[in-house]
Amino acid sequence: MHFFNKTSVILVLLFFTKVQSETEEDHGVKYANKCEVCKILANELQDRLEETGKTSEVIETGYAVDDVKPKKKKEYKKSELRLVESLEGVCDRILQYNIHKERDDSTRFAKGMSQTFETLHGLVDKGVKVELGIPYELWDKPSAEITNMKTQCETLLEQNEGDIEDWYFHHQGEESLKKYLCEDRALKNGDSKCLYEQLKGDTGKKKKPPKKEL
Repeated sequence: MHFFNKTSVILVLLFFTKVQSETEEDHGVKYANKCEVCKILANELQDRLEETGKTSEVIETGYAVDDVKPKKKKEYKKSELRLVESLEGVCDRILQYNIHKERDDSTRFAKGMSQTFETLHGLVDKGVKVELGIPYELWDKPSAEITNMKTQCETLLEQNEGDIEDWYFHHQGEESLKKYLCEDRALKNGDSKCLYEQLKGDTGKKKKPPKKEL
C-alpha cells in the first residue's frame, strides 16, 4: 500500500529543501566574522592588561635550596604571571556584550543594553505587552551571536597564543595588539577593515539634562 503519491513526494522534497536552504541569518542571526572576533579579543586583552598593570609589586621566581641560591626578583607587570592571569577568562568577558541590531558594522557588538531593548524594556515598564517569542526573563541573557563569539574567541586565542606572548614580551611598547595580532597575523591577507570601525553618532547612553541657569 502506497501512502504517498508522486505529488506528495515532490511537496515533501520541496519542504525539506527549503528548510535546509534556510540559514540562521534568515532568522536575524548574524555571527561575528574573524575580524570582529579578533578585534574584541585584542580590545579585551589590552583592557585586562591595563587592569593588572596598575601595580609596582615585585614577585620572586625560581627555587632556593637552603637559601643558598637566592630567588630572582621581577616586576609583576613585566612577568609571565601577569600575562597568564590576564589571559585567564579573557574570552568570558565577551558574555558582557550585547548585540546592537540598530548598527550594521562591527560596533553592533558592544557592552550595555542596545537602544532596541532599552525601548522594549521601557514599554514593558509602562505596562505594554511585548511579544518577542522568548520569555521576558531571557531577554537579557547572552544571545546566540555572543555565545558563538566567545567560542570563536577561545579558538582564536588557542591558535595564536605564541604571537600574543611574543607581542607581550617584545612588542607591546611599539604597536597595539590589534595591529600586531589581528592585522599583521591572524587576518593577514584577509579583510581587516573592521579593526578601525568606531561608533559614530548616538552611543545609546542617556544624555544628562542641561543645568538650569540660576
